[in-house]
Amino acid sequence: MADNEQRCAMRGLCGTDPDGGIFSPELPCPYSGPPIRPEDDKDEDNTVRHTLVQLCGQRYADIPLCCSGAQVETLSANLQRASLMIASCPACIGNFKDFFCDFTCSPSQGSFVNVTSTLLSTDDKQIVASIDYFVSEEFRTGFFDSCKGVQFAATNGFVMDLLGGGAQSANEFLAFLGKKQNMGSPFPISFPSQAAGNLSIYQPEPRSCADTSNLANLCSCVDCPAVCPALPPPPSHGRCHVGTLSCLSFVLILGYSLGAAAFISGFLLQRNLRRRRERAYERVALSVDTHTTSPASQHRALVGASSLANYPTEDSQDTTNRASLIDPLDATQPRQNKLNTLLRRIFYRLGLFCASHPWIVFALVFALIGLLNIGWKWFDVERDPVRLWVAPDSESRIQKEIFDQEFGPFFRAQQLFITANLAEGETEPGPVLSYERLRWLARVEEDIEKLKSSPNNITLADVCFRPGGPRGACVVQSVTAWWSNPDNIGRKDWADHIRVCAARPGDCLPKFQQPLSPQYVLGGRAESGDWLESKALVVNYVVDNSLDTAKVARAEEWERTLRSYLTTASERAPREADIRLTFQTGVSLEEELNKSTNTDIPIVVLSYVVMFLYIALTLGDSSSAGPDDDNFAQSISRWVVNFPRLFKKRQSIALTDDPDLEHPPTWLPRLPRRIFVGSKFTLGLFGIGLVILSVSAATGFCSMLGIKSTLIIAEVIPFLVLAVGVDNIFILVHEVDRQGQMHGPYAATIGSGEAFSNLMSPTQTRDSDADSAPQQLPVEERVARAVARMGPSVLLSSLTETLAFGLGALVPMPAVRNFALYAAGSVFINALLQITVFISALAIDVRRTEAGRVDCFPCIRLPAKIALTDGTPGLHAGRLARFIRRHYAPFLLRQPVKIAVLLLFGGSFVLSVISMQHIKLGLDERLALPRDSYLIEYFNDLHEYLEIGPPPTPICGRFSTCDPYSLANVLEGERKRPSSSYIGTPTSSWIDDFFLWLNPEYDECCLVKKNDPSQFCDPRRAFNCVPCLQGRTPAWNITMDGLPDGEVFGRYLRQWLQSPTTEDCPVAGQASYGSALSLNDPGEEKPVKASHFRTFTTPLRTQDDFINAFAAAHRVAEEISSSTNLDVFPYSYFFVFFDQYAHIIGLAQEVLGLGLASVLFVTSLLLGSWRTGTIVTGVVALTVTSVMGVMGVWGIMLNAISVVNLVIALGIAVEFCAHIARAFMGAATGTGSLPVDHPSGQRERDERMWVAMVDVGPSVLSGITFTKLIGLSVLALTRSKLLEIYHFRMWMTLIISGALHGLVLLPVVLSLAGGAGYTVEDADEEWMATALRRRDHEYEYRPFMADTESVSSD
Repeated sequence: MADNEQRCAMRGLCGTDPDGGIFSPELPCPYSGPPIRPEDDKDEDNTVRHTLVQLCGQRYADIPLCCSGAQVETLSANLQRASLMIASCPACIGNFKDFFCDFTCSPSQGSFVNVTSTLLSTDDKQIVASIDYFVSEEFRTGFFDSCKGVQFAATNGFVMDLLGGGAQSANEFLAFLGKKQNMGSPFPISFPSQAAGNLSIYQPEPRSCADTSNLANLCSCVDCPAVCPALPPPPSHGRCHVGTLSCLSFVLILGYSLGAAAFISGFLLQRNLRRRRERAYERVALSVDTHTTSPASQHRALVGASSLANYPTEDSQDTTNRASLIDPLDATQPRQNKLNTLLRRIFYRLGLFCASHPWIVFALVFALIGLLNIGWKWFDVERDPVRLWVAPDSESRIQKEIFDQEFGPFFRAQQLFITANLAEGETEPGPVLSYERLRWLARVEEDIEKLKSSPNNITLADVCFRPGGPRGACVVQSVTAWWSNPDNIGRKDWADHIRVCAARPGDCLPKFQQPLSPQYVLGGRAESGDWLESKALVVNYVVDNSLDTAKVARAEEWERTLRSYLTTASERAPREADIRLTFQTGVSLEEELNKSTNTDIPIVVLSYVVMFLYIALTLGDSSSAGPDDDNFAQSISRWVVNFPRLFKKRQSIALTDDPDLEHPPTWLPRLPRRIFVGSKFTLGLFGIGLVILSVSAATGFCSMLGIKSTLIIAEVIPFLVLAVGVDNIFILVHEVDRQGQMHGPYAATIGSGEAFSNLMSPTQTRDSDADSAPQQLPVEERVARAVARMGPSVLLSSLTETLAFGLGALVPMPAVRNFALYAAGSVFINALLQITVFISALAIDVRRTEAGRVDCFPCIRLPAKIALTDGTPGLHAGRLARFIRRHYAPFLLRQPVKIAVLLLFGGSFVLSVISMQHIKLGLDERLALPRDSYLIEYFNDLHEYLEIGPPPTPICGRFSTCDPYSLANVLEGERKRPSSSYIGTPTSSWIDDFFLWLNPEYDECCLVKKNDPSQFCDPRRAFNCVPCLQGRTPAWNITMDGLPDGEVFGRYLRQWLQSPTTEDCPVAGQASYGSALSLNDPGEEKPVKASHFRTFTTPLRTQDDFINAFAAAHRVAEEISSSTNLDVFPYSYFFVFFDQYAHIIGLAQEVLGLGLASVLFVTSLLLGSWRTGTIVTGVVALTVTSVMGVMGVWGIMLNAISVVNLVIALGIAVEFCAHIARAFMGAATGTGSLPVDHPSGQRERDERMWVAMVDVGPSVLSGITFTKLIGLSVLALTRSKLLEIYHFRMWMTLIISGALHGLVLLPVVLSLAGGAGYTVEDADEEWMATALRRRDHEYEYRPFMADTESVSSD
């Protein structure tokens, strides 16, 4: 630059601003003369030039200057403070120095700097008041670009937030630098881009952080995004779609539509062809023989006959409407199943022994149950969510244990949200910040600091986290922490102070000496970006955590005191400051969850009580109580009709023929005897007691084995065992009643009345002679026969469920594994009790009933009426059985109905699979809380207002010579794509700050004694000290060649971790990294055992966000591990709770797949037919699928609780299907002629299905369906959303779905494709003997789907 262009605009310092206060810096003097060499100025010493050259470079080695020595000192102090933050990026610090060195000392200063105003100082000297600094667009843009990406690791933020006020553009950056403010520019500086008059533009070439040709300017990827290597794209999880439908949904809908259309078309075509054939046959038949029946009339012949086995004989080819029979004895030789025969014999003997020796059975079984219950001594409930939901060998659990062991458990956070109350007409709160509210918050925080717990008087200071060591301050993250003393919050300047601190957190250090970014203490920022418009204040009290239970107990005691105080504060906040306070303490969640459990107990108990009462009241059967003309309704009706006759004048009996005299009027209704004698209330309660005993015994046994219980087990297992056990109870009781009707003291003759006949013996006679009278058998024999008949069915369902649940124990998740073990044990023990103890109790109850003794009061005896009827009473079926027999079963087995059922359930399956694709993973923590819990509002505020996510914690990265794919560089690259990585802030890399701390240029950081370099100096008392690496060969440099290693590295590292983080040395490690490293003992080869690198996620507001962040963190860690050969894993306190969702889908598939496999194996084996076993397994699978489909519609998420419920759905679906399937397989058939053109196999399966539905359908409906529906209706009253969604909704769905699939779909499919059956002999051989004696008599086959003209049809 020519000498005639050299001129100054200002030089030297002339005093302070009279309005600037006592801390106002000295301001420069206006000066328009030429620059002066320091050597020519007698007032300057010889160090000025040396200092300036070291600071601004060699270009200032031999030129005149427009600055004085005092200005150089001030410039040096300011640049050194800034360079500590930006030293890792040479281009940024170079542009920074060029910008301010030239502004202060350039000999051409007057050509691009113009003093626009002056004022008088306190010394009455002219001082600069404002300036224009003309900077070119190229330089201002290059300056900003070189610094905008530089990170400040201590705050997981950017230097631009501290030195540039969070500027987003070059002009904003310069505007902030030129703004008059404390710790900033002492006077306003404007930066015009156009010069006027004799002024010119400051336009040096800016340094580029991506200049690979100049290592002195090149910055690392962490600080300069332009040099970051391109990371491979994250794995894509996109799904195939056809329009708005997924490809799977499209294929299912298309396939179902085509299949349904083809199915319906085929049915219509077949019916049309059959009608044509029938009309053609009728025309021919009319001309030949009017007695010949058409195919239609054959089709509507006695359908019961068509169910008989097709043995081709001459008689069977007769086409007349006469029933042509062969010898019944020869016709009733059934297909045998050896396993079934063996099981029947075993159960017959077991039933006979239990019925004959009830007290021996009671003694033996209850003794065994008592021994199992000894295990309650070791009973324990697992409440730790980590040990409950995470497998012991889970990576997340192992990683958490490593982290806790090396760095200590994650802090115990106490968090407060403060928002403004809604004003009238507002839908969302307005800005929360105001002077009054800040003062209120300051008073609350002062009260919290003074809180003392009871009884140990523990305070916040005793339990808080202190990053500065034992003498440091507690970490309290609050907006009031921006004031060194909250009492200094001014009514006039509080807003300006918040703006300054939000823009430059480093200028407002809290007591714990770490910059506090605004996103930690302010939430719900307005779209304008103005933090003053924030809708929420966030306060965090960080309490230290420990593996020491005594320390944890101290922390919990103080947290309970804090919870009590905040509860009171939240109540008075609206009236004192017009705000709403929500909070969570370290003990809040566990307390509220326990409160929820305690609140649910009465509802759950009431649900079980209602089911108990229903079971006890509906088990009674009137037919076993003896003859009785009336039922309860008839008795009440007759009493109401006759009651007015009490007030009429009495007449002589001889003078009237009034039939009502048989039932004279009474003051009180005469209740039927069956209510008192036929009731089985005591037996029902006994059966329920066995359910409770089975759960208790299984719990004791599992506790003995060290298997802990869970709250889910306590709520779910009784429901499951009750569902399984009640069904078996109803089936056994109904079968014993049926045996009593046939062989008891009030047994009916076969075929009389509207008989509920022996459905297994369809050949019956119309005669009523003595030979056909039923054989009366003792109670023991009847009970044994009932057990022999139904025992295999109970074994089938119980064994299938036990095996299905037992296989669930192979799942590693403790909650699911423990549930499976408890469920398998409870179901198995309950089945043992039912086929032993309950049978004995049932035999005792039958004896009581036949003796006419009152239920519950057996000492009272009510004799039966004297029956004066012409014959023995008929065998009466219950209303439900009559409905199924007369209406439901015939309707269901019609061909059009079957087609409609298949189409409807096929469509249901398609819709369920489509809906399943929309099931989300997760469990909203708010669902587990009571509806009125204060934590619900807290979690709402947390999801709404928190501006930063939780900190996942994943080797050099801040130096240009680092590996471009180093850990820090890769994390920085991932941060730039937050939509896939969920990383929201820069990574805090301790090793980079440690290397910067060693830089000898920063003489306020690492210092050692000048005479003894092995001794470190305290920077606050640095006398006779020098920088640590001063004079080291090779010297410290950005290539890291001059860095220490080995034992020296470890010694410096320990000192760095002990050095306090201050404004003069913000890269010191005590506050920021004191807990980031785990060190080996001194002297070991590797000083660092483990370390973590801290970052924060983007705000996570939904369960999907948390799950995706977990998956992304593990993906990034795996990629880093594979590329660096380092053992890297991610850790955050929430990861261990979301680990289940990485495996939950596979886990659900595994446990349900194993369960279905066990169902297929057991049902196929015990039913004697792989075809029927496959059908049962398919229907069970469809039931579970439909439940999952409803989950998608109802918004029920997939988690461990819903997986447990799906396992329950599988078990209960087996219960709905097993009994019907076995009754279908064992339904006996006779023999007879079949029409020539009718498919006998189809007709045979139809009759067996009808028999099975009538036989066990009522028990399934009344036993499990109605019982559960009644009990579940009570759960609708619960206050817990968790109980409502995962118990009421899911269980209601599975009961309805199970009933529909078991009682609608299964009968249809079995009637179409069920396996070949075998006869279950009823062991009433007198029927066979009767058949032998009555060969010459005409037999009738009870019509199954006979013509409407049939008078015998129901």
